[in-house]
Amino acid sequence: MVIKTDELPPAAPAEGPREPGPQGGGKARPGPAELPAVMLLNGDCLDKKSEEPKENGHQEAEAGDEASGQEVIVIQDTGFTVKILVPGIEAFSLQVSPQEMVQEIHQVLMDREDTCHRTCFSLQLDGNVLDNFSELRTIEGLEEGSVLRVVEEPYTVREARIHVRHIRDLLKSLDPSDAFNGVDCNSLSFLSVFTDGDLGDSGKRKKKGIEMEPIDCTPPEHILPGSKERPLCALQPQNRDWKPLQCLKVLTMSGWNPPPGNRKMHGDLMYLFVITAEDRHVSITASTRGFYLNQSTAYNFNPKPASPRFLSHSLVELLNQISPTFKKNFALLQKKRVQRHPFERIATPFQVYSWTAPQVEHAMDCVRAEDAYTSRLGYEEHIPGQTRDWNEELQTTRELPRKNLPERLLRERAIFKVHSDFTAAATRGAMAVIDGNVMAINPSEETKMQMFIWNNIFFSLGFDVRDHYKDFGGDVAAYVAPTNDLNGVRTYNAVDVEGLYTLGTVVVDYRGYRVTAQSIIPGILEREQEQSVIYGSIDFGKTVVSHPRYLELLEKTSRPLKIQRHRVLNDRDEEVELCSSVECKGIIGNDGRHYILDLLRTFPPDLNFLPVAGEELPEECRRAGFPKPHRHKLCCLRQELVDAFVEHRYLLFMKLAAIQLMQQKANRVESPGLLENGTSEAGTSESPEAVEAAGEEGASGLAKVKELAETMASDNGPVDPKSREVIQNACKAVGSVSSTSFDIRFNPDIFSPGVRFPESCQDEVRDQKQLLKDAAAFLLSCQIPGLVKDCTDHTVLPMDGATLAEAMHQRGINIRYLGKVLDFVLRSPARPQLDHIYKIGISELITRSAKHIFKTYLQGVELSGLSAAISHFLNCFLSSFPNPVAHLPADELVSKKKNKRRKNRPPGGADNTAWAVMTPQELWKDICQEAKNYFDFSLECETVDQAVETFGLQKITLLREISLKTGIQILLKEYSFDSRHKPAFTEEDVLNIFPVVKHVNPKASDAFHFFQSGQAKVQQGFLKEGCELITEALNLFNNVYGAMHVEICACLRLLARLHYIMGDYAEALSNQQKAVLMSERVLGIEHPNTIQEYMHLALYCFASSQLSTALSLLYRARYLLLLVFGEDHPEMALLDNNIGLVLHGVMEYELALRFLENALSINAKYHGAKSLKVALSHHLVARVYESKAEFRSALQHEKEGYTIYKSQLGENHEKTRESSDYLKCLTQQAVALQRTMNEIYRNGSSANIMPLKVTAPSMASVLEQLHIINGILFIPLSQKDLENLKAEVVRRHQLQETSKATVRDSDAAAAAAAAAAAAESREEAESSLLPGDDPPTLSSV
Repeated sequence: MVIKTDELPPAAPAEGPREPGPQGGGKARPGPAELPAVMLLNGDCLDKKSEEPKENGHQEAEAGDEASGQEVIVIQDTGFTVKILVPGIEAFSLQVSPQEMVQEIHQVLMDREDTCHRTCFSLQLDGNVLDNFSELRTIEGLEEGSVLRVVEEPYTVREARIHVRHIRDLLKSLDPSDAFNGVDCNSLSFLSVFTDGDLGDSGKRKKKGIEMEPIDCTPPEHILPGSKERPLCALQPQNRDWKPLQCLKVLTMSGWNPPPGNRKMHGDLMYLFVITAEDRHVSITASTRGFYLNQSTAYNFNPKPASPRFLSHSLVELLNQISPTFKKNFALLQKKRVQRHPFERIATPFQVYSWTAPQVEHAMDCVRAEDAYTSRLGYEEHIPGQTRDWNEELQTTRELPRKNLPERLLRERAIFKVHSDFTAAATRGAMAVIDGNVMAINPSEETKMQMFIWNNIFFSLGFDVRDHYKDFGGDVAAYVAPTNDLNGVRTYNAVDVEGLYTLGTVVVDYRGYRVTAQSIIPGILEREQEQSVIYGSIDFGKTVVSHPRYLELLEKTSRPLKIQRHRVLNDRDEEVELCSSVECKGIIGNDGRHYILDLLRTFPPDLNFLPVAGEELPEECRRAGFPKPHRHKLCCLRQELVDAFVEHRYLLFMKLAAIQLMQQKANRVESPGLLENGTSEAGTSESPEAVEAAGEEGASGLAKVKELAETMASDNGPVDPKSREVIQNACKAVGSVSSTSFDIRFNPDIFSPGVRFPESCQDEVRDQKQLLKDAAAFLLSCQIPGLVKDCTDHTVLPMDGATLAEAMHQRGINIRYLGKVLDFVLRSPARPQLDHIYKIGISELITRSAKHIFKTYLQGVELSGLSAAISHFLNCFLSSFPNPVAHLPADELVSKKKNKRRKNRPPGGADNTAWAVMTPQELWKDICQEAKNYFDFSLECETVDQAVETFGLQKITLLREISLKTGIQILLKEYSFDSRHKPAFTEEDVLNIFPVVKHVNPKASDAFHFFQSGQAKVQQGFLKEGCELITEALNLFNNVYGAMHVEICACLRLLARLHYIMGDYAEALSNQQKAVLMSERVLGIEHPNTIQEYMHLALYCFASSQLSTALSLLYRARYLLLLVFGEDHPEMALLDNNIGLVLHGVMEYELALRFLENALSINAKYHGAKSLKVALSHHLVARVYESKAEFRSALQHEKEGYTIYKSQLGENHEKTRESSDYLKCLTQQAVALQRTMNEIYRNGSSANIMPLKVTAPSMASVLEQLHIINGILFIPLSQKDLENLKAEVVRRHQLQETSKATVRDSDAAAAAAAAAAAAESREEAESSLLPGDDPPTLSSV
C-alpha cells in the first residue's frame, strides 16, 4: 500500500548531491492543453489550493488554470560549463545552472574529493569577488567557459570554527554514530551491504558475462520457511566501511582558549590540541592567516610558532605534513566517502530515530563536546543576529508571492525549510525542558504549571493548568488538546488563506511528558490574555467576542473545512457570530497580523464517545454499544471522515434528484413519500438501485441535476418551479444547509459544554445535531465495514501497527475505534482471510495500552534511574521470567539532603521509586484493563506468554512496536525472551530514549498535481507522456523538498516501474535504488514501504542478470517481514513466490520448492483454496517438480490448478487451455520416463536409453512468471486496438463528467495500458484473466 506517513522527513540545503539535483534538466514540458486533466482526477482534496469550489468541495478545473506550459519553462534554463582554478591542483570544469547561487558552487567544492578541505575562500571572476547569495544568471560576464578562481581568504573566529567543524565532519563521514544517536538528521541505510556497492554501470560491468557462474543461494537458516528463530542482530548488519580508518587519535579544543588580549593582536583566533596516529602531541594555533604549530604543551602556554611551523591555509594540509598516517588514511577516507551513493549521506528533512543500535566505543569529539556545552544555546552560529525569530520566519515565508509557478516553488521551498528547521529546534528545546536544562518563566509555581521560553519558542507541558480543562477531562484532556490543536493548524495551513496566520506548532512526547512548542506572537507576553483576544472565548464560551475581519477571513476557510457560520450567546445573553468553534481565539499581534490559535475543536465532535443527556443516537450506533463515555470530551471526527461523509451525501443528493426528475418526466407526479420524513437514511436507501435500474437514462438524469443545481446556485436563468422543488427536496433530505444547492457544513460548537445558542437558531441547531448523529452512524455503518472489506480484498495490506493506523486514518476512523474494528473482523464471514489484520490489530491494542501505562510510569522516574526503570518495564512486559527485580540506583548516588530536592521534582512528582515494585502480573492486568476501558476490547491474558499463545504474536514484533511508540532505543543483541531463569533485559540494554515528534508537513502542491496527472496518463495508457509528467514532478519535488522526502520516494518508484515496462532496465534500476535508499533513510530500515521497495529492486536486478544480488535483496525483504510481522501474511506469499522463482532459475530446486509450497499454503489461506492465485501457485510448484523430473507430483499440482481454472474461468479460457496443454506435455514426459525405466528393468545396463528432455528453465520463462505474479503485464496492442481504446477512454470520460461524484471510484477500466500496464494492487493480475474484463491497469503504484 502506498503510505503517506505523517511522521515524515528539512530539505538538504546546498550540500545536496550533484547527481539527482533539482537542476537536472527535465524532459520536454507538457503543453498547456494537457494540464487541465490534473485537477479533474481527484474529487475534492485539501491538498489542492481550493479558492472557491463550485459545489461543496467538488472543485472543477478552470480551463485557464495557472499551470500553463510557458510558466514551467522558466525553471529550466540550460546549464553551462565554467572552469575552476584552485591553488595546488589542476584546473577542472564544472557544469552549473543559471538559477544556482554562487554559494552552491562553494558547497560543491567543499564536497569534492580534491578540494573538500577548503572552507574559507572566495570565488573571483576577472579579479571581482562574487557575492555568495547572488544567482549565477545575474553576474555580468559569466558565461560558457568563464574561469572562476578560488582565492584563499583570511580567517575569523567564526570561519575557523566552521573549518574545524567541517574537517571533523570529513573525518567522521563514514562513521554511523550520528545516525544511531539521532543527531543532525542523519539516519541509517543498509542497501549497499546487500548490493556490494553501486548497482549502476559499474555494478553491471562486474557481473556481465559470468551469469551462470555458481552463486551461493543458500539463505541463512532463520529466513527459511517454518523457522521459529527471529534474530535481531541481522537487522543492522555490520557495514565494512564502519571500521573507520584512524587518521588522528585526538582533535580537540585546547585548554588555552580563548587567546589572551596580546595574542589576539597577533592574529591568534583559537588553539587546538592534536594527538596524531603516531602518538605525537602537538598544539596548533588557528590564526587569521591559517594554521601553524606553536610551542605550548598541556601545562605550559607558549604561543610562539614552533620550528618548523608548517603554516598552512587548511588544517588538513598542516596535518598532512606532520603525520604520514594522516596523509595516507585521510586520502583513502575521502575516496571512500565520494564513492558512497549521495543518498546515503544527505541529511533528511526531519530526524529519523533508530530503535536499535550496536555497542559503539565512545570517542573524543571536540565539535560534539562544544555543542553539548553551549547546547548551541538556541542560536545557530551561521545566522546573523544570532537567535532566530521563528514566528517572523514562519509568517514571512507564507506571505511570499504565489502568482506563478516559479514564485510558488520558491514560497513552498521556503515554507518547508523553515518548518523543518523549526521542528528540529523545537525538539531540541523540548528535550532540554524535560531534562531540566531550561529555566522556567514562572519558576515559583508548581512544576506542572511551569512554562518555558528557549530560542524564541514557547514551551508548555501537557497538564491541566488552572483547571482550564476541568469540564473536559482534566489532565487527560490537556494531554490530547495539543494533538487536536496540531491537526487544526495542519488543516488551516493546507487551506492557506491569505491574511490568516497560525502559530508554528510541534508536539513532542519525551520521557512520559507531552510538551507543546509554539512560535511566539509578537507582543503577547507583554499583555494579559483577556486584553489580547478579540475573537473567540478564553473560558470555553462564557465570554465570547467576535470581529468582522476575523469573520471575513474565516468565512474563506469555511467551505473547504465544512464549517458553518453560526451564532452563540455570551454571558450577557447577547448574540455573537462565529465562523469556528468558540475556543478558537483570534489575536492581532504587534506586527499587525491576524493570528488564530487553540484550534483543538476545528472538527465536529464524535457523538459515539460523547454521551449527552436526552439525546438518542441512531440505531446502528446503539447496536454497537454507543454512546460510550470517554476519558475526555475532546473527541472529534477526523477531517477524512467529514470529507467522506460529505462525498457520500453528495452522491445521495444527485441520485435522489435524478430519480425525482425521471419520475416527473414519466408524469408520475405523485410526490414520493420518502422525501418528507426529514433526513432518515433508511427512507432513502432504495435510491441507488432505482438509479441503477434507470441505466443510461440515469446518466442523463444526473447530468440534468448537475445543470439544474448549477443554474440555481448561480441564480442566472429561470428554473422551472417543479425542478426547483426537486432540488429543494433533495437538499432537505441530505441535510444541506442551503435549500437551493448542495452544501453540507458542521457547527463545531454543537454539544460543547457551556456553549448556548439563541432561541432563533433552534431549528438550525436541531438539524446540526441530526447531521452529527448521521456522521457518527456513517463511521460505523460505512467506513469500518469498508475498511474491513478492503482488507479482505487485499487492496489494503497493512504489515504493522503504523500502516494499520494509516489505513484507518485514511478512512477517517480514529484509533479509539480499534476495538470496534477488531470486533468487526471477528464477526466477518471471511474471518480466516483477515487473520493478519486481527494479529496486527491485537498487537497494536496491546502496545498502545502498554504505552499509556508506560507514560505515567516514566513520570515518576528520576534521571539516574531511567535505564533501570525502562529495562524493568520491558521485562515485565515481554520477558517470561516470572519475578524480575528492579535495580534501584546505588544509595551513594541519591542525595542525602532530601528537602533540597523537593524543588526540582520532575513534573507530575510521583514517588521516585514507586516504579520499582511493578510485577509482570500487575502490568498485564493493567494492560487488559486499559484495553477494556479505552478500546472496549476484552484481551483476557494474564501474561505475555499467554497473549503470544492465544493470538499468535511475536515478542520481537511487540518489542519493535513499543520501542517505536515510546522512543526507546535498545542494544542490538539477541534477547532470550522465553528464559524462565533470568530476565531478558538488563539496564545496560537500554541505550537511549528519544522524543516522538508530531509536526506539520508542508506540501509541494504543484509537484503533487504533476504527479497525479502523470499517474492518470499512465492509467490511460499514455506511458511516455505519463513518464514525462512524473519526471517533471520529480524536478519540482526536488525543488521544494530538497533531495530527500517520502513523496520523492513514491515518484522514483513509479518512474522505475515505468522505465522497466518501457524496457529501459538500467534506468529502472537506478531509480529504484534511489527509492530504496530514500525509504530506508526517511521512513526507517524496516518500514513496510522499505520492504516493498526491496522487492521491486530485486525484480529489476533479476531482469538485469544480477542474480545473486536479486536473491540477497529478496532474503533481506523476507527477514524484515518476519521481524515486523511474522510468516503468516499475504505479502509473504508474493515474496516466497519471487524467491522460489529466482531459485528455480538458478537450478536450486529443493530450496525453490520450500518457498513455493509455503507461498501456496499462504495463498490458499488468504485467497481461498479455489482462487486464481492458488491455481498460479500450483502451476509454479508443478514447474519445479518437472525440472526435478518428478512427474507424478508435477501432474498432481497442475491438475489442481487446471480444476480451479476450469471452474473459475470455463473450459475455453486461454488459461484453462494453457493448463490443459501443459498437463498433456507432463503426461507425455511421465510416460517417456516410465518407458525408459521399464527398458532399464528389462535389458539391464545394455538398455538403449533415449535422453530425457528435462531442461533447466530459461531466464526468459522465469522472468515471465515473475511478471505475472508481480502484476506487470505487457499487452501487445495493434494500432486499431489503440484507436478503439482511446475512443473508449473519451466516452467514459464524458460519462464520468456527467456524474462527477463517481470520478474517484471510476473503475479505471478506461485505463487499459497502451504499451503495457502493471497493477501493483496485484489483484488486477488475476482479474485480467477473467473473460470479458478490460485489460489491466497500472494502478496507482
